[in-house]
Amino acid sequence: MLWDTHMHTHFSGDSDADPRDMIRSAQAKGLGGLCFTDHLDIDYPKTPDEFLIDFPAYFSELTDIQQDFSAKFPVYIGLELGLQPHLAQELPEIIEKYPFDFVIGSSHVVHHMDPYYPEYYDGKSEDDAYREYFESILENLAVFDCFDVYGHIDYVVRYGPNTNTYYTYEKFADVIDEILRTLIQKGKGIEINTGGFKYGLGHPNPTEAILKRYRELGGEIITIGADAHKPEHVAFDFNKVPAILKDAGFSYYTVYKNRKPSFYKL
Repeated sequence: MLWDTHMHTHFSGDSDADPRDMIRSAQAKGLGGLCFTDHLDIDYPKTPDEFLIDFPAYFSELTDIQQDFSAKFPVYIGLELGLQPHLAQELPEIIEKYPFDFVIGSSHVVHHMDPYYPEYYDGKSEDDAYREYFESILENLAVFDCFDVYGHIDYVVRYGPNTNTYYTYEKFADVIDEILRTLIQKGKGIEINTGGFKYGLGHPNPTEAILKRYRELGGEIITIGADAHKPEHVAFDFNKVPAILKDAGFSYYTVYKNRKPSFYKL
């Protein structure tokens, strides 16, 4: 049974989902457990308060829910942390302050712009926009260690003018390989995020080629998440995950509790 360890609830600015409904969806789909990873994106452009979290309320509600389900379904409490280099002092202090099970480090903002918005691509080719995104991940990795895995490494292709029509790992292999090597050196993992299927890319984020390359380089930590913002998207296309991971060279996937990884056989 797989776990879904990337999902959002009404504590995220882009979701109104009830955590209990997310759990019920996970149970109905036969999952082994889940981890909530609501958004914290400090200094988000345009709407700086949209992705902030009231942490006392977050832990109060989710801990109560966790206890209600403890006898029948494991529920963990995590965070998707939006990384930007100028927050290098602030973000680790937040992570140290609260008892997260799991922290995803993600790049949603590149040089004060979210690639979700069309203006990110103004005045640059799509390839240059994608390369800038990948290079910004390296900027984050130079100053952050307060996360467990890096989320949806090629998030940018969800929103590019041609999405992934002309995008390949090989086109950006130099910078992507540097990202993967740096993560491995830091003892960090990556995720397979099935949101790529939901967005119509026909591939997960990151693509199968990046998952395989991470494993070839010696990477061992791989978590699974659907990036669900609604109950119906919990475990989206998880039926595809075991074959993708096995083809990439994995025989296990990873679940974090108390910031420590456990490995589950596929």
